[in-house]
Amino acid sequence: MKRQEELENQGWVRQFMADEPRLSEAVEEYQELGFEVHLEPLDPLQPPEGQECIRCLTADGNRYKIIYTRRKH
Repeated sequence: MKRQEELENQGWVRQFMADEPRLSEAVEEYQELGFEVHLEPLDPLQPPEGQECIRCLTADGNRYKIIYTRRKH
């Protein structure tokens, strides 16, 4: 099972990928709206689909995170 499927089975919804400073801004906004936030690192073996700059993203994967949210229980 892919990591994304695992997270979705736990109720997480994938939002988007970001790096700083947008990453911290988005996390803060989602938390203020009442969401739990989970940050997932990029998997270099499974580059994101639909991205035009795969080389850029995988070259410095630690810089980018995928934001997942879910409503607080």
